[in-house]
Amino acid sequence: MELRDLPEQLCSSDRINMRRQRIETGLGLDLKTLEPKTDTIGEAEKKNCEQMFGSVPVPVGYAGPLSVSFSNGHKTDIHLPLATTEGALVASVNRGCKAAAVSSVQVTRTVDHGISRSIAFASKSGADSIINAIRKNESGWQSAARTTSSHMKMVGYDIDVSKQYVFLTVSFDTDEAMGMNMVTIASQAIADWIAGKFTDIECITIAGNVDSDKKPSRRTHERGRGFEVICQADLKINAIEETLKTTPELMLRVADAKLKAGSGLAGAIGKNLHAANVIAAIYLATGQDLGHIVEGSLADTSVSALPEAAGGIRIEVRLPAIIVGVRGGGTELPAQTACRSLLLKNKTGLKAKQQLAESIAAAVLAGEISLLAAQASHDLARAHMKLAR
Repeated sequence: MELRDLPEQLCSSDRINMRRQRIETGLGLDLKTLEPKTDTIGEAEKKNCEQMFGSVPVPVGYAGPLSVSFSNGHKTDIHLPLATTEGALVASVNRGCKAAAVSSVQVTRTVDHGISRSIAFASKSGADSIINAIRKNESGWQSAARTTSSHMKMVGYDIDVSKQYVFLTVSFDTDEAMGMNMVTIASQAIADWIAGKFTDIECITIAGNVDSDKKPSRRTHERGRGFEVICQADLKINAIEETLKTTPELMLRVADAKLKAGSGLAGAIGKNLHAANVIAAIYLATGQDLGHIVEGSLADTSVSALPEAAGGIRIEVRLPAIIVGVRGGGTELPAQTACRSLLLKNKTGLKAKQQLAESIAAAVLAGEISLLAAQASHDLARAHMKLAR
């Protein structure tokens, strides 16, 4: 099927429909339910998806409000758009929001590590010659990177050696964009500059996997990538018993078995209940790159008892890699823009990208609270029987 040779005068919606009709004719299928609405798909056919022939609607549910104290001390309610086809997920996060309402979720730490790329070099002269070239000519190759974008600045770099390869991992602040494309283009400029100046140095690839882009790794888990966010909530006994229908003791026991013993036996990188579930739902709703759910899943959830006088438990989540943007890519599509506006409606004084990252972390914590309680009360199966069967 020829899906690219289309009349030049066609608008995007007509090109989409013609491609779909050619596929239907060629394969003998009825794909009419994939026909998109032009007012919600925007410029996706031109900017987001090659050979686009339709769109798949995904239900979006509301959870909240969730009371959050952000890292700058500003406290406000946030409203969560969750795009999902998994029954019970929205209800679970909504219950977590209610349980956390008494004390609110507190964001205790946020670090912007930037977005990284790892360039792999090799040389017949050996690794030391490459390392010397990189270090002694830092201003030159950094200048080459800066010429590729005025919205990007370097925040640091690392050098690693394995076998005959030297990996230069560069990290950039990409302003309000998620920035993976910006960093990729900058990395190519760096590689070209170094290889052009030193003829004995060869660039093997500008994506050498040390950055672990869209892949799980211990390095990302330990060092962070994008936004590293830590948040916590103190749950009092009345909220646990009345809203979550369980007890602090049972939640602590499940946490010990699941997060410590179970995750340890599995060799898990990231010991959490279902962080990826909530991250996926908000990433999809707000137009983020879904491949970065992998790094988001590296979260660690810990549960501890509050002092006896206070009663209850403290739940904390560390998310080492929330990778998001508020400009570019899918974030600019109409429906995704509307969901992002809902989530960021109440301003905090933080940059929009950081507020988005901290809001996602808070939503993850709400989801962790509810699922932990459901497992403690043995309601997990019953909830899915009722809401997701």
